[in-house]
Amino acid sequence: MPSDRDGGGLPVGTAEILTEVAGIADGPGSLAERAEALLAQLQRVVRFDAGWITLLPADQDAHVAVARSGYDERICGHLDSASVLEEVELVGLSRSRRPLRGRDLPFPPSEVPTWAEYLEPAGFRDGVSTGLFTPEGRYLGLLALHTRAADQVSDAARDLLEVLAAHIADAVDPLRSLATIAQVVERAAAGIVLAPSGAVLPLPGLPGHRLLAPGSAVLIAAAVRLARGGPLASFLAVLPGPTGREGAETHVRVTVLAVPPDVRLFAAAVVLVSPAGNLRGLTPRELEVLGLLIEGFSNVEIAHALVVAQRTVAAHLEHILVKLSAPSRTLAAVRAERSGLYVPFPGYPGMSRGSRP
Repeated sequence: MPSDRDGGGLPVGTAEILTEVAGIADGPGSLAERAEALLAQLQRVVRFDAGWITLLPADQDAHVAVARSGYDERICGHLDSASVLEEVELVGLSRSRRPLRGRDLPFPPSEVPTWAEYLEPAGFRDGVSTGLFTPEGRYLGLLALHTRAADQVSDAARDLLEVLAAHIADAVDPLRSLATIAQVVERAAAGIVLAPSGAVLPLPGLPGHRLLAPGSAVLIAAAVRLARGGPLASFLAVLPGPTGREGAETHVRVTVLAVPPDVRLFAAAVVLVSPAGNLRGLTPRELEVLGLLIEGFSNVEIAHALVVAQRTVAAHLEHILVKLSAPSRTLAAVRAERSGLYVPFPGYPGMSRGSRP
């Protein structure tokens, strides 16, 4: 029978495999679709009987499989457990980009519970695993291939997997796919990914921003707006000037984008910072008043929140109605929110009258 390996043990068509895997990384499709397509390509590198591509969500202690085949229910249950991450850290797969076979371990495979208690009893005799990393070195997850025949993973195949792992990581990195979504906001200057746990993750292609630091009022407001539903929310945030004086303050626009369903285990939203745009001549204080007006505050409540006299609030509202060409406070609130002129007030970000403390 003709061999599908060249004289050095490298799979025939290596250049084509590299091209196909890179194409999957750059192509369309859901996270699971890309992962399954990658596993199919890897059959050309290693004739595996079971394979697994998994990701580690932020602040979690167990991987989540995005593509998996060939394992029985008992093995799958174990692979989804926290103990697997402990083993990954023990053997160094979460730190090194070098793929490992059983014979490459610094200790006998029998000392690894996943192998000794699950894989070997199920009839697997060989395998290779490699960590998946972003270009910056952040650990994303794991690729593992297992065979029922012994000695199926050659040195050349292992080396090729090391090269392919970078493209595979690109294809299944949920944050990388979100960078495309961020392009819908023109002139976005900064951004982050908000994880379901509340952790702040980097958004590839954009720097972070001081207003988007973990636990900031802006991120609290973003989470509240996201919880209201809808694919997009936009509001203004105050950016204090270097001197901290009110007159030196400017505003930036914060846009909250919901993420596609296939990545919601790994990300809750993309939060972007861009120029504020047309503020219709409204002053910072008028924008504060307008934000509370949108939230349904009465003049008395606005005066109390801002620690000013009611007649001052009335004067601000008069100016707001003129600048927004609105005959009533209700219409002013509607027009302002539709125009993205809402500024969450510190302490009540995004809360309605009935829910504020």
